[in-house]
Amino acid sequence: MKKGLLLFYFLLAGLASVQACDICGCGAGSSYLGILPDFTTKIIGIRYRYNSVLSHVPPEGVASYLTAKERYYTAELWGGWTFGNKVRVMAAVPLSYNTRKSQEEDDSKTGLGDISIQGLYHLLARKSTLGNSKLLVQDLWIGGGIKLPTGKYEPLDRDESGKSANLFQLGTGSFDFMLTGMYDIRLQDAGLNLSGSYKFNTTNHYDYDYGNKWNGNAQLYYKFRVGKQATVAPNLGMSYERSAEDLNEGYSVFTSGGYALYGTVGAELQYRKIALGGNWQPVLDQHLAGGVVKPLNRMMMHLSLMF
Repeated sequence: MKKGLLLFYFLLAGLASVQACDICGCGAGSSYLGILPDFTTKIIGIRYRYNSVLSHVPPEGVASYLTAKERYYTAELWGGWTFGNKVRVMAAVPLSYNTRKSQEEDDSKTGLGDISIQGLYHLLARKSTLGNSKLLVQDLWIGGGIKLPTGKYEPLDRDESGKSANLFQLGTGSFDFMLTGMYDIRLQDAGLNLSGSYKFNTTNHYDYDYGNKWNGNAQLYYKFRVGKQATVAPNLGMSYERSAEDLNEGYSVFTSGGYALYGTVGAELQYRKIALGGNWQPVLDQHLAGGVVKPLNRMMMHLSLMF
């Protein structure tokens, strides 16, 4: 147990010295997944995410005629394949629909987002029995991956006045690289799931570089057995995300970067080879883009098939 906790601590400590995972719902947006279904060999599924923000928020925090509500709807085909007992490859292909509404204009865009591919190594897999005959299970996965510039980046959609964040995009237009760690510890049916990721963003063809991003999540859960083939696992936790400032032609963009803290409330249902889950994430604290962007509550749902 101590070995697993120490490994995960050192992983997060190394990541925390840099900056954060995707906060909004655009091409540079949130990749929060929640607790993944427990699969051994292969899995494929559909994941739906909804994020929204208020942009062009004045310094006093009161909406003006320029304030816009941006909504990001993402449907994602994702899957994973485990090779042997140690190596797992995962990929996600998102399709996004973004809308932006204000008193001045309505705008929308639809298209393919940025495809991501990750490889993970099962560093720790341990089962032990405590003195009271209760089963203790630990798993630690670490790895990394790449995000491809498959989503369209439109430079004209960036507000050159510098009063709004560059969020209304389908993709970043850049190759970006990820480090990921996931640790799960469970005593009988009660467990704690920890995950962290760090994304290195590179400069796109338009000399715009989204800030590097870090994300950390902690979820408590309990598995209730329903009959012999089904489980229901409600979960409760928190998600913290922090981003460095963007760079435009090498200069810092003050309407970028910052942090957001979310609560998470959700549940996972598994019946035989089918998994269904979701969560709601209320904003607990935030300071984004120099105060001109205000994140709103968000949600995620998925339906997955294991085989």
